[in-house]
Amino acid sequence: MDRNEGLADFLRARRAALDPQQLGIADTAPRRVPGLRREELAALAGVSVDYYTRLEQGRPITPSESVLDALARALQLDDAERSYLHAVARRPMAPRRTARRSPQKVRPGVHALLARLGDTPAFVLGPRTDILVANRMARLLLADFTAMPARERNAARWIMLDETAREVFGESWEKVAAMFVGTLRMDAARHPDDTRTAELVGELSMRSALFRRWWAVQKVVRISHDTKVLHHPVAGELTLRTEVLAFPDDPDQTLFTFLADPGSRTDEALRLLASWTTDTTEPHGSEHGLPHPG
Repeated sequence: MDRNEGLADFLRARRAALDPQQLGIADTAPRRVPGLRREELAALAGVSVDYYTRLEQGRPITPSESVLDALARALQLDDAERSYLHAVARRPMAPRRTARRSPQKVRPGVHALLARLGDTPAFVLGPRTDILVANRMARLLLADFTAMPARERNAARWIMLDETAREVFGESWEKVAAMFVGTLRMDAARHPDDTRTAELVGELSMRSALFRRWWAVQKVVRISHDTKVLHHPVAGELTLRTEVLAFPDDPDQTLFTFLADPGSRTDEALRLLASWTTDTTEPHGSEHGLPHPG
């Protein structure tokens, strides 16, 4: 019978992450593994032990919305993890792993918006954290994504495998990396049969021990606004506010912007960075998007 291994793995990982003492559960016998026992979690969620056990075994069951909400409360999931739980519970039991999504296209209006942001670095994130388009300032601040082969223009891949990314984000690196890994996991749950996502996860698992650990513990993080200190080899230390904007008519695309406070040292540094480069035009394809594998 078909099994929902994604749901089973997530439930086991989140149950293992719970602390019985913090939940006021007294130990009546030594625990062989971390976290709650199945019967304890089932009691907190108000479901039978047999039913919960079958979910953790990946049995072909489709839980109701109320059951998923009860499990989310019992597992103390945040909003991102709750969304992931609902997504993975609804996924096909036997993904084909043969489908390829059509290459994403960024609307002309979004290209025009990026071009008009001037000294504000910005890029559009697409499926499986592919970087679909990056304006000139984003390429100066982070990396020249348009110079990379199409399959390598990916945020999760860049931040997990490129040492330059660690240098740019400094102390913020782990938080940023976790965000993109969590975003990739959410995309994998929403599109379980996408071969490009499976290939990317396989490559990162082979090449990064930290990615393997995060993926194994089912780390899910929602993309959000934040303030980060970046380190640029020319502009120096930069304090930037990241704003993340979703496109209502395209849930697979997200706009990232890096904003400096007006009149700040960072604001001046970005202006100088822009003026120090002689290339004042966008290379062909950068603002109109380069083809990505489907």
